[in-house]
Amino acid sequence: DVVADGLASMGENIDDILACEKDPGLGNGGLGRLASCFIDSMACLGLAGVGMGLRYRFGLFEQKIVNGCQIEQPDTWAVDGYPWEIRKNESVVEVKFGGNIEAKQVDGQWLYKQVDYDLVKAVPYDVPIVGYKNSIVNDLRLWSSEPVVEQFDLDAFRSGDYSAAVRHRSNCEAITTILYPDDTTDAGKILRLKQEYLLVAAGVASIITDYKKRHGNDLTNLPDKVSIHTNDTHPAMCVPELMRILVDDEAMGWEKAWDITCRTISYTNHTVLPEAMEKWPIHLFRTLLPRIYMMIEEINDRYHASFDHSMVNWQERLRNTAILWDGQVRMANLSIIGSHSVNGVAALHSDILQKIVLNDFYALTPEKFNNKTNGISHRRFVIEANPNLSNLISETIGGKWISNPDHLKDLLAYDKDEAFLNKLMAVKYENKVRLAKYIKEHNGIDVSPNSIFDIQVKRIHAYKRQTLNIFKIMALYNQLKANPDLDIEPTTFIIAGKAAQSYTFAKDIIRLVNAVADIVNNDETIFGKIKVVFIENFNVSKANLIYPAADISEQISTAGLEASGTGNMKFMFNGAITLGTLDGANVEIVEKCGIENACIFGLTAEEVVQLKNSGSYYAYEEASNNEELKVVTSQLINDFFGHHNAFLGIYDTLFHGNDEYLVLKDFDSYMDAWKSLNTLHADKKAWAKQSLHNIANAGYFTSDRTIAEYADQIWNVQYNHVEK
Repeated sequence: DVVADGLASMGENIDDILACEKDPGLGNGGLGRLASCFIDSMACLGLAGVGMGLRYRFGLFEQKIVNGCQIEQPDTWAVDGYPWEIRKNESVVEVKFGGNIEAKQVDGQWLYKQVDYDLVKAVPYDVPIVGYKNSIVNDLRLWSSEPVVEQFDLDAFRSGDYSAAVRHRSNCEAITTILYPDDTTDAGKILRLKQEYLLVAAGVASIITDYKKRHGNDLTNLPDKVSIHTNDTHPAMCVPELMRILVDDEAMGWEKAWDITCRTISYTNHTVLPEAMEKWPIHLFRTLLPRIYMMIEEINDRYHASFDHSMVNWQERLRNTAILWDGQVRMANLSIIGSHSVNGVAALHSDILQKIVLNDFYALTPEKFNNKTNGISHRRFVIEANPNLSNLISETIGGKWISNPDHLKDLLAYDKDEAFLNKLMAVKYENKVRLAKYIKEHNGIDVSPNSIFDIQVKRIHAYKRQTLNIFKIMALYNQLKANPDLDIEPTTFIIAGKAAQSYTFAKDIIRLVNAVADIVNNDETIFGKIKVVFIENFNVSKANLIYPAADISEQISTAGLEASGTGNMKFMFNGAITLGTLDGANVEIVEKCGIENACIFGLTAEEVVQLKNSGSYYAYEEASNNEELKVVTSQLINDFFGHHNAFLGIYDTLFHGNDEYLVLKDFDSYMDAWKSLNTLHADKKAWAKQSLHNIANAGYFTSDRTIAEYADQIWNVQYNHVEK
């Protein structure tokens, strides 16, 4: 506040100054934002923890919308350096790629040595993560790849081949140049594998070094002092890498090393989608990481040898759980076999993992499996993003909710307090004014803060069903064209999110949203009753504007496919009402706030499975029997958007792919649910009361609760959580 006032006295706005700082380009959508919440909570709870990642020179990409289409530009977040990071040259780790393995027997024991390898230097940059009002400062340790020895080809330079002269440095630095390079080619696959092993090798080496400084050279007690938690399968090689260190470097017997490894490592699965279950071709893996492959092969062989052949269908179960199969290394299976704990990230997700996706593993080792529902840092997404709301809450119930959000329940005493409800809605209005100003400045679209702000922000993906959202908007537009006097509350539909660079369908969805926006926003005959806005380059800074302004939180994925979601929690904390399916953490959100304070539609996860298994669903029939859907889908390929077949790709995906994500099946239910919310909004007091109940019951969804559960039930570590 002091700085804001000082800047204001000089005619400057602190928000404009803060906007100059780029968001660090370190994460891919929700998982990156989840990780930042987790390490924030670890520091706030007093847990001694380090977050490990890669220091990408360029982030995922910066999204620009040009003529309605997504254009990817480099995310140059680190071009001017990052003021919070500290380079630690004394903690550099050398990482080996390629080469061959030499084996020799000494005193009856086989010793293995990697030779003729390429060497890359992993340099750590530590970013301090500061706990809330405590003395804890943890580190986010980001590894950057560099050459160990500078090699400059003077002859190539003299001959004019300047790129060849510095090729060695370029090849080394390429590993941490960009987040998620395209892996449709062998070169891309090799680069991703290099990224994963660099993170693992450097990270595990730094952990072992730190352990030895604190506890001596005997690694027997490693599981009592260290927990290595792998988020998704990208760090799955922690299992064979720790085994390599224990067996090769520490001369430990296999059984003892395996026991230590399994008790040290735990694993979180973040998906139910088969395509996200990471697999690598054996021939590439073995060539790039020969010793790691040998360790995986040994783990796999011993797993095969120990398999119980007396169980029914043991061959099928072995085929599903083996690490090496069909010419591939299956990283999820490696993660599960080498861990003592496997968790999903929402109650429904964990249930699906146990019953369907990972059922074979669950049948073999049910004691490994558990649930840890995700959470978000309310300090980031309420206190920082929505200061007016956080101030109102603290003025009303005190400040204990900041360190213990369960105290938000104290707000329930005010759900009939008209003065408080009016203040709550005034805060929402101010936040909508702020977002409307941003939209006017960046999109050139006038939106009314008095309209309902109906918002869907997340990665663009078929299963997240932005398609369903835009079909609803098209249907409403068609209704307004037929009846301009249609009695609906004015609504601004806001959509944001990035499409993967090679994901044509997702890019078509962005193009469709912007094409609909062009038509709707420029049609004076509908009197501005609906507006459509696509906000480009969604990131945490924009999230800080968007979440506080939302009236409706669109969480409309096909039931059973979203692992958890965290945007749904951020909206809830900021008082938006969930319009969603019973998917991911939506199930628990509804349980906490009450079904009467959310708006649920569509098939359940069980009904989705039953429908698909029945083979009775036909997309053409679904659309043909619904006049509104027939019109909307035909508009994709008639001259509605100015020329025929403008969105043939979306049309073909729906009908030739038989509507895999059941957009058409859930359409009527979705429209009815949306209309009920639109009607409710006219009753400002009833809306404010539902908004209040969402905020008051959001405390469960803090990442503090999630991390406390990890600490208590998986990591077995003590922490000091003190209410302030």
